[in-house]
Amino acid sequence: MCGIAGILALSATAEPPSREALIRMAGALAHRGPDERGLYRDRRAGLAHARLSVVDLRHGQQPLTDADGLMWVVFNGEIFNYLELRDSLIALGHRFRTRSDTEVVLHAYQEWGQAAFERMNGQWALAIWDPVAGRLVLSRDRYGICPLHFCEHGGRVFFASEVKAIFAAEAAIPRAFDPAGIDQTFTMWTVVPPQSVFQGIRELPPGHVRLYENGVAREYPFWQPRFPEIDGREHDRSGGSLDDAVEEVRVALEAATALRIVQADVPVGCYLSGGLDSSLVAALGRRFAGERFQTFSLRFADAEYDETHFQRLVAARTGSEHHEVVVSRSDIASVFPEVIRHTERPILRTAPAPLFLLSRLVREHGIKVVLTGEGADEMFAGYDLFREGKVRRFWGRQPASTRRARLLERLYPYLSRSPVHQQALARQFFGRNIQAHTVAGFAHDTRWRTTSAIKRLFCPDMRAASERRDAVTELLSTLPAEFPRWSPLAQDQYLEIRTLMSGYLLSSQGDRMLMAHSVEGRFPFLDDKVVALANALPDAYKLRGLDEKHVLKRAAAPILPPQVVARKKQPYRAPNALSFFAADAPAYIREALSETALQAAGVFDPQSVARLVGKCQARVGEGDMSNSDNMALVGVLSTQLLHQQFVATRPAGATRPDLGIDVDYEHREREVA
Repeated sequence: MCGIAGILALSATAEPPSREALIRMAGALAHRGPDERGLYRDRRAGLAHARLSVVDLRHGQQPLTDADGLMWVVFNGEIFNYLELRDSLIALGHRFRTRSDTEVVLHAYQEWGQAAFERMNGQWALAIWDPVAGRLVLSRDRYGICPLHFCEHGGRVFFASEVKAIFAAEAAIPRAFDPAGIDQTFTMWTVVPPQSVFQGIRELPPGHVRLYENGVAREYPFWQPRFPEIDGREHDRSGGSLDDAVEEVRVALEAATALRIVQADVPVGCYLSGGLDSSLVAALGRRFAGERFQTFSLRFADAEYDETHFQRLVAARTGSEHHEVVVSRSDIASVFPEVIRHTERPILRTAPAPLFLLSRLVREHGIKVVLTGEGADEMFAGYDLFREGKVRRFWGRQPASTRRARLLERLYPYLSRSPVHQQALARQFFGRNIQAHTVAGFAHDTRWRTTSAIKRLFCPDMRAASERRDAVTELLSTLPAEFPRWSPLAQDQYLEIRTLMSGYLLSSQGDRMLMAHSVEGRFPFLDDKVVALANALPDAYKLRGLDEKHVLKRAAAPILPPQVVARKKQPYRAPNALSFFAADAPAYIREALSETALQAAGVFDPQSVARLVGKCQARVGEGDMSNSDNMALVGVLSTQLLHQQFVATRPAGATRPDLGIDVDYEHREREVA
């Protein structure tokens, strides 16, 4: 991965982009690309790049141009089928000067235009500038692995991998929270692109292209998740058996994992949580990694969250060189401000903090690229949310049944304060709105409702702004036309991919924590062929009764220790609110939650927050907080830190040029004139 940034003047008469602004933007992204920096600038556009060298280490510098200097590109990510595309382009007469996938991207665009992105299997955010046509092309991968933000201000477009680079470009760009983004976050755990939490800042949605030409912007999707329509034949995958599907899944995952190891000119390691997904990726990765394969695991001082036994079991089975980092509550509190500086959005769980520490461990051992198991739960129906939706729909068809409601007891076995332990309360909670079991968003309704309860802490102005719109209604109004013709499970998967996977798991827990220490994540379960296969499978192959990821478990059975395949699902979690209330808690916590700071941020009511803080302090030594209070405290604290770091104080980019490439056509033209 890398960091990209740029500025486009929307009018030919506007002042050229400032070289100093581009340098600041690249400097703000130095953690994403510590190996090299480069600039391109002409009278209309400027491009900046901070490089993490992974492919073609000697010749992959950016910004990169074609042989004739007609187009320029800055690229963040990897195209895993670039060798295949390169061969096709050579057959069409293209000639290449490097071995980099970046040059393939540029030639592919020249040959196929925007259709090139449909051919690319990978993860990317990129910008292509055509000075002759006056056209800027922004593109982002299908699943939102690589971030890309933009801002239109003062007759210019500013774009960058991270918001901090946009803010570093120009002091006049406004810095304020957008109530719509705050409302989305405290409903769905995340913003849904193009929305962001900052006014005037937008995020390019996954699978989209945005074009600027002659001062006019156009945006359209080149991909979105697709599932079989329920018409009998199509949904049965032409009669393929479960055994056939197991073999297809295994073969597809092997190929996807191999691609993500061999398409790198540096060693590739692997995260290992001890769950099915990362364990399978580690076992497959070991086959293609050569003599030395390193795995990395999180351990927790709190036994409730620790999975050390299973991690070591898989590490021993694969013969990897295994590394561990033990994380305590005080560790989480210590790094939390830095975590928020990288997430650039509020979060409702502390889970990204241990992953920040894990990526630091990876970098300390000289690894730039790691495989992870992200995407498996979304593609193969692994979450309790999918099982919960199935139970509630089953119950909704006969709401008077008590036997059907008892199936809830099989959910959330890993939670010490599980919502299903008290049967009467569980039936009351999960039975709300059960008559709407055929309505879009039904399975997500309980999560969205629980999260929205945090809005009770909003100050009057923010509460009023929140009540003027309905984040759920707005999301559901953008569903594809074929959505009602998908199965209920497919509908649930689509919404999970669109919201939590892209905006939280691949961003706050994924790219941002990895790139904080200049580590690239690669995701075999998000390979295009794996996704297409998973989406085409019958529901019963993925969620068989209440057995999640059934086909994946069967594919993993010959490869992994039986204890790992058979273990109950335990999502990755970390200690939350009480991490911030130890006797030696850092001073920033009191400052961020003070009445003065809360009033300055203008999001939360100070008295309501004070009551929540008092409740947390009273629970120290008495056991964990409720799910709702945990989310509320973490959400408030992260929002306050975000205000301090991005609104009250402008992030600065480095002004030291430190450039590997410096192409300044504007400067040259002025000298000639």
